[in-house]
Amino acid sequence: MTEYLPSYIRGEWWTPSSPVGATEVRDASTGEVVTRVSTEGLDLAGALEYARTTGQESLSRLTFHQRAVLLKQFALALTERKDELYALSARTGATKIDSWVDIDGGIGVLFSYSGKGRRELPNSTVHVDGPVEPLSKDGTFLGRHVYTTLPGVAVQINAFNFPVWGSLEKFAPAFLAGMPTLVKPATPTGYLAEAMVRILVESGLLPDGSLQLVSGSVPDLFENLRLGDLVGFTGSASTAENLRRHPAVQTGGVRFTGETDSINASVLGTDAVEGTPEFDAYVRQLVTEMTTKAGQKCTAIRRAIVPSALADAVVDAVRRRIAEKTVLGDPRAEGVTMGPLASTAQRDEVLRQVRALQDAGGEVVVGSIDAPAVRHADGSEGPAPAGAFVTPVLLRFDDPQADAVHDVEAFGPVSSLLTYDTTAEAAALVARGGGSLVTSIATHDPAQAVELATLIAPFNGRMLLLDRDDARSSTGHGSPLPNLVHGGPGRAGGGEELGGIRAVLHHMQRTAVQGSPEMLTALTGVWHQGAAAHSDGRHPFRKSLAELRIGDQVASASRVVTLDDIETFAHFTGDTFYAHMDEESAAANPFFPGRVAHGYLLVSWAAGLFVDPEPGPVLANYGLENLRFVTPVSPGDEIRVELTAKQITPRETDEYGEVRWDAVIRNQNDEIVATYDVLTLVSKQPARAEAVPA
Repeated sequence: MTEYLPSYIRGEWWTPSSPVGATEVRDASTGEVVTRVSTEGLDLAGALEYARTTGQESLSRLTFHQRAVLLKQFALALTERKDELYALSARTGATKIDSWVDIDGGIGVLFSYSGKGRRELPNSTVHVDGPVEPLSKDGTFLGRHVYTTLPGVAVQINAFNFPVWGSLEKFAPAFLAGMPTLVKPATPTGYLAEAMVRILVESGLLPDGSLQLVSGSVPDLFENLRLGDLVGFTGSASTAENLRRHPAVQTGGVRFTGETDSINASVLGTDAVEGTPEFDAYVRQLVTEMTTKAGQKCTAIRRAIVPSALADAVVDAVRRRIAEKTVLGDPRAEGVTMGPLASTAQRDEVLRQVRALQDAGGEVVVGSIDAPAVRHADGSEGPAPAGAFVTPVLLRFDDPQADAVHDVEAFGPVSSLLTYDTTAEAAALVARGGGSLVTSIATHDPAQAVELATLIAPFNGRMLLLDRDDARSSTGHGSPLPNLVHGGPGRAGGGEELGGIRAVLHHMQRTAVQGSPEMLTALTGVWHQGAAAHSDGRHPFRKSLAELRIGDQVASASRVVTLDDIETFAHFTGDTFYAHMDEESAAANPFFPGRVAHGYLLVSWAAGLFVDPEPGPVLANYGLENLRFVTPVSPGDEIRVELTAKQITPRETDEYGEVRWDAVIRNQNDEIVATYDVLTLVSKQPARAEAVPA
């Protein structure tokens, strides 16, 4: 580790030459100085402008899919060198399991967003949101919502507890959206974030300006932000509120998303008595949340809400489990399961908050606030005055309405036990937290689960329903997942850092666009009804992706539907629904004029009308979407179909791509019978025999 922790800005590593007031960062277990941190002389304004110019330019040249492929490559690069990160992580106080949550969890976010980007976003730079809105009777004026990348920089202000995951879970959706990122990690563990960024830089995979790192304070950050920039903050609710009030956010147009401290709860159902799987799962989860990362998790359980009759049993079970499963000490020592807090300052703050909870009526029933004996790296046992150690502490409140237990967060291995007598009381206690990231409910009674969940959902970003059926497979109360919302209302910050593609769209601007079908087709890369369609005499199924163009179309001949056809299809498939077989009953139905053809018969015939049957670039039909039957077809009617290339999506890592075709079935009166999208997989390049002569 270098004497002064470097930053990575404007494509270069930067270290202060004469740092003033540098902050010492110490090993959480031993107190040994690891590095010093300062931003004295750093050109923050220049770094932000570099992101807005060079970073934006390099990312704008890539499609969503190309960015998604890079995310996977980033994940592989970090995986190859994660042992380096694990070694540093131990110095932050993290055990191997803690490091797995942080490091492998962060890498997993990259993999997840890589997959979601290729599956759920187009291979372009504009994302279409929702259906077309017709704005004129003749179809010449349409409306559509589109998402485009914000033109600025995504600034991360991260907490100390997850230096790798906390950075990557913000970076992945921003990068996928095409927005460059500037990471500002928390000082106590910033050296681990620096090592992660260094690995990505040395991989040579990062587009220029797409990722920068500032190691140290940024006092004038908000004065250098402007419309188009975004700040993603993780930290205390009070700090978030102060930042949210800054003029850059209030009137300057800078987007601010916060994920803040949260007085999360876990409710034990009245049916989950001692000896049930739900009781055991509740206790395991509570102890896990108290000891993983030494309780330094914004999703940790701060309030254990249990039935009055079960309180003593829960306290005893928690005490036994901590005694049996928890070994406090240096993470580099054999057998240690819980390490120190991130710094002695953090230790002192946690103990101060515990005393505040005691003053408010909390009784320490498990653990102690006295300086503990711990296991050292050499295997010896004894005190560690220079280390940031705190034992797991469970407090019990006789008065569950005490204000402090719903307001004060001891951000460490600390939880408080509260009791309730009715489901309504339990729900009211959850709500007293003022908005949480997550609440879990341990019960095997669906009625109780539904009642509680309905009452507490408005106060939570996520809920976990824990019972014997999912206890083994559950990812747990405190584990945010990249495909689910991570955020919460009120005190929890009001943001959504994760949530699949939702998080990507946070870094983009949704705009309503009005125009002609031709213009909307050009803007979105998706063909709209009324835009130009082409038929050059060559069937579109004979064209590879290299040859196919949006708007290429085939219009079929007509086919007459007979009563024999309808009856043959009915008996062949077994679909003898009365609307197809009974004239009198069908005529009595308000939707039908009499016996009508099966919708699936018409779709099957449409395929026969538009298909080109010979082997060629079209490899497979893998589904229909948005199928709607509009006008019934009676015996004697005719149908025909128009098939138009609607959207072309090459797959970056395969020799084929997806083509979405707009299919419209019409009758002899030119009325629309059915509409749907046909999905096919098509080769990128023509086979030699398919090549068109020059």
